[in-house]
Amino acid sequence: MTLVGATEATAWPGIPVPRTPEPLDPAEANLVDRARDGDSDAAHRLGRLCAERDDRLGARLWWERAARAGNVDSAYNLGLWHRTHGTTEEAIGWFELAANTGDADAATNLASLLLERRGDADGARKWFERAAEDGSRHAARRLALLCEDQGDGMGARRWHFRAAVDGDLRSAHDLGFLGYAAGDEAEALHWWEYAARGGHAEAAYHMALLLHAARDEKGAEAFYRLAVRADHPGAAFRLGDMALCRGDLTTARACFERAAQTGRPDARRMAGLVCARMDDKPGAARWYGQAAADDPEAAFRFGLLLVAEHNDLKGARHWFRRAAERGHHGAMVELRTLLPLLGASPETEECLLDPAPPYWSRPAEPGQAARAELAVAAARRRGDPAAEPADLVEILGTWDLVTTELLTGASPLGDGPDVVGPADTVGWLAQASGLHRAAIEHLALVRATLLRPGTAPLPTPAEVEHVLGTARDLRRRLGLGRA
Repeated sequence: MTLVGATEATAWPGIPVPRTPEPLDPAEANLVDRARDGDSDAAHRLGRLCAERDDRLGARLWWERAARAGNVDSAYNLGLWHRTHGTTEEAIGWFELAANTGDADAATNLASLLLERRGDADGARKWFERAAEDGSRHAARRLALLCEDQGDGMGARRWHFRAAVDGDLRSAHDLGFLGYAAGDEAEALHWWEYAARGGHAEAAYHMALLLHAARDEKGAEAFYRLAVRADHPGAAFRLGDMALCRGDLTTARACFERAAQTGRPDARRMAGLVCARMDDKPGAARWYGQAAADDPEAAFRFGLLLVAEHNDLKGARHWFRRAAERGHHGAMVELRTLLPLLGASPETEECLLDPAPPYWSRPAEPGQAARAELAVAAARRRGDPAAEPADLVEILGTWDLVTTELLTGASPLGDGPDVVGPADTVGWLAQASGLHRAAIEHLALVRATLLRPGTAPLPTPAEVEHVLGTARDLRRRLGLGRA
């Protein structure tokens, strides 16, 4: 509900107009006479005229006269007036007066004030419920979010559903996440498709990620394309990755460059990689150079390119050092080789003497990357802190790496068991690495939760940091620290 009775030319609040009232025309004079005689509708209309002239005091006085005579629209407008220019208490009073007559917009505004300015969640919920029951889609959505904050999952689903079927695509998107976090992927797909076909780009992207994780590449590609139409950087990146897997370098380059231009940081590195494969050295240098400051792999590849194409050893040293400082093993090797050629000693490089935790440079399996992004998006949807997708990918990839070594017997620490089950795997890894069994079980639990949401709460950033340390220690102890 906007300012009741206002026309499109209304200047209050916002566009200033002369404060000097214009002379009363006959129609306005008639309104004044009627208002003074107790006509609440005339007083309300006079308040509107004052508002159009930016005469705030006049608007307030006439609306108060109308509201006290029973005009609900004036009471609502006074709530708006006091919310902006008066006191919270007076705004609440006027909104409550209007809300008690069944005005859903007044009830919604009243609930918002109670929640945001008083912290009265119970009072806010009461008025949101009344407004939602009276058909306010906005109130239904606000109520659903409040229910989520209060841990009322059933209430959240009920009111998100009410808002979604009434056309609120944001609530449809949220219903998809509630289903996903509960392990109901069919529900997630239903609501994300509903929102995506209505034009919600994030829903289209998350729909595509879930299809990609389920290995439905054709379906995933269709929804990635839907999201790309709204310039979603993640969708363009994923399309580039799919094209690269098919060997379609031209399409991959176009997609990665589009993703880079719309804000996806790692897309610059991937654009450089595709340019290098297409033997476009200037293009590769341009994209690697743009990504190198923040991306260890791009810095490493940029350094290699500077040596190979320009024999620029000093420039390469700079970028190898930048990558080595972030734990990039390949950059450390190159830096050790390069330093003597420049008359320097590896013993002078702090990043070689005290290396950072190893940088995870193995390519992400598409399904794992999709699950990692969905887990992060589920946490960040309501503004909660979340780990970085790359950290989750490293956790997932570490488990695959060490269990592959176990199954092939390739680990230098000895052969794995003849028959490998979940318990055998944890036990063997604990015995082979010397890590406490509980730490490895925790790593396995987090992995399982990421791959099968609903089995346990999604990991917190602190939990991810702890498990990431276990993953890196496990790789190091099994002789896989360079991965």
